[in-house]
Amino acid sequence: MELWIFIAAIYLIYLLFFKKKKHKSGNSNSCKAEKESPRTWKTGNKNSGNNVVNDDSDDDALATFTLTTGRTVEYRISAAPRKASSKKSGILAQWILPGNEISVGGLVIAGGFLYFGQRMKPQGQSLSGNYNDGSEASLIDATLKTQHVSYDYEDGSLGYWPQYCSLNPESRGAYLSWLASDRCDASCPVGYVFIYLYGLERRALVDSRDENISDAEFSSLFSEVERLRSVFFENRSFRHYSSQLLEAMSILRPETELPSASGNEAGLSNGMMFKLSLAQAVEAGIPVSADLALTWVTHHAEYAIRTPGRRCAREFAMLFKRRYTLKFGDGMVVKPNKTRLRLDYAPASPSLRGVRLPVADLPDPSSLKGPIQKIVTLAEVCTEDLDAYSRYLGRKDTSENDTAAIMLLPAEIINESARKVLSAFRNWADGVIAGQAGLTSVADFWEHMGAGIPAKLNKKEIDLMQAFAAKMGYRMAPEPFYHHVKSEVGGVLVLYAAGDGHRISPTPAFTSAVMMLRLGAIVAMIDNNIEQSERTVLENAIDHNPDFNEDERRSLHAYLSWQLHTPANMTGMKNRLALLNPAEKAAVGQFIVSVACSDGRIEAAEIKQLEKIYSGLGLDPSTLSGIIHQHSTNEQPSAQVFAHKTPAPQEFTLDARVLARHESATDDVRKLLSTIFTEDELEPREGATPPEPQTAGLDLAHSQLYEKLREKEQWSRKEATDLCGQFGLMLGGALEVINDWSFAMVDAPVLDDAEDDICVDLEIAEELEEV
Repeated sequence: MELWIFIAAIYLIYLLFFKKKKHKSGNSNSCKAEKESPRTWKTGNKNSGNNVVNDDSDDDALATFTLTTGRTVEYRISAAPRKASSKKSGILAQWILPGNEISVGGLVIAGGFLYFGQRMKPQGQSLSGNYNDGSEASLIDATLKTQHVSYDYEDGSLGYWPQYCSLNPESRGAYLSWLASDRCDASCPVGYVFIYLYGLERRALVDSRDENISDAEFSSLFSEVERLRSVFFENRSFRHYSSQLLEAMSILRPETELPSASGNEAGLSNGMMFKLSLAQAVEAGIPVSADLALTWVTHHAEYAIRTPGRRCAREFAMLFKRRYTLKFGDGMVVKPNKTRLRLDYAPASPSLRGVRLPVADLPDPSSLKGPIQKIVTLAEVCTEDLDAYSRYLGRKDTSENDTAAIMLLPAEIINESARKVLSAFRNWADGVIAGQAGLTSVADFWEHMGAGIPAKLNKKEIDLMQAFAAKMGYRMAPEPFYHHVKSEVGGVLVLYAAGDGHRISPTPAFTSAVMMLRLGAIVAMIDNNIEQSERTVLENAIDHNPDFNEDERRSLHAYLSWQLHTPANMTGMKNRLALLNPAEKAAVGQFIVSVACSDGRIEAAEIKQLEKIYSGLGLDPSTLSGIIHQHSTNEQPSAQVFAHKTPAPQEFTLDARVLARHESATDDVRKLLSTIFTEDELEPREGATPPEPQTAGLDLAHSQLYEKLREKEQWSRKEATDLCGQFGLMLGGALEVINDWSFAMVDAPVLDDAEDDICVDLEIAEELEEV
């Protein structure tokens, strides 16, 4: 019995799969095929034995099997062949030109550029073979049911590969409403626009070759595709297919004067035009131009432009072309290769197969490895040089017109308007240095930098000022990293030439000199009047120190000039001075008295201020009179201290013996302070609890927060807020502190404050570990 069942099953499969004619259709989505009648299974009970019966009475020529296994069960299967897939009758489709009106679904459409009818060309009437299945996704068949609705309507029938015949009546009505409009509303569902594009695509790539349509019509098609591309440019998919179509049309009719070249410039979606241009240049022995090299690297299948090149595409292109020209002159000369050029077009329409564009017999150098490797190497260098600029623009509330952005650009590509700002700043700075010894207000600096002065100078603002000055070839004082103090919004600063531009590494001698100059400025400004003799003593402490190089001397002189024009105080110094032993405090006291006495006189107001400073140092103010008397006795009255006036530029000079004594005192205190005023922390006392490890440059709370954030790449805002709360920090301020620190270390932020999440840039975090 099992054998009979097996034989019957085999026969059943044979009828189902081998006796039916395969339906001819080039597209499974074709709407020309009529729906096939569903296969019908009929079951019934029979009391007879095994039988095979051919039931000829059924119009559908059904094959009937009766299989008995204890009881009789009859299975009936329809084996009727499908009906023909394409219509043999109906109105032949026509291409409707603009100005020719048609009426469909109660709407009058006058814009043209569409196929109208019930069937396409008969099989065999197309040279390209793109009419053989009789389908066209854009064909408007007036016999299909429509329901008039606004073109902003859409439903599930639109789908990913939309076709007019497969739309619901409402969607057909919406599409017709759009065709009857000016077709310029960018809010229209893009699926309708794609159906329209299908028709333009067939007309431009198929009919133009089968029927040899006129150049005038071809040009009008090009204009329409370009117009659509501009309206729906924001849709990435439509931009790709419309750009590709413009490119293919340009290749098909290179001699036709098309209305615009923008399709060629911006429409290199798959590089067909690039491949053709490269092949023609190589075949003719013409060097590969900078523009062609840029297109080569941006379209190469094995190289992806990194974030700076994509985010700053315009700047990347400018920088690449400038450096390519500098390196290769007119361009690289590439030898023709054996691989031949093929340009294959991938249609947007589901009714068209791939289209191979006709081209001359040319090489295809786009597949060569050697030339592209040189171009990729150059592109990588350009990408690296744009990295800081790209990272800046990636932050919130930034613009390419910001002064900070201009400052981060490579010099070769600074635009003309920015160049004017930089040139004006340079002229102003040179005038300030020549006429005012570099002294200027902070407000003037920001004004000539082309930016509004901020309410407060925090680390970011100070860093921007320093970086901008360095970009122009200047340095400024004070610099917090060197001088441990910063300018204020209402204050002044000092500009000076940067010299060789190398970054100074503060030595203990440099650090101690900064502190000595600050102490000396406090004393010199006690009477609110800077005597030249006081300035000279302080300047000699810089000039007569052999430990300083020229860059360090310029920095210290600029700092001294700033300090003498800025109210000085003991803020930040008392704690360090308190660490001195009695002998060291006495030495510092001697030094400040020597500065006070350098002008040959000392007034009551100066003595009173010196007493306050002595008290702050923990010295006995009552000893001041004796020290002052000692200085006046040793250095004699002012008549002997100063030489007579001469026509020389200096108003006066110090007596050599007095100068020697001052230099000796200055040197002694400099050596003393070099061991005191350093950034090193004191060693912990024996038995004290060692401090918790922390990230260099961050306080303990922010260091712990940063280490915790590094545990994963992305945190929700709530998670990050809760985490900050554990360390007693506010989220916004903590992120700013950590990013300021990151900028100071590697010129890039390590945390990204997105709308909903806080992201950790792991690449920057790795760089910070290596610093």
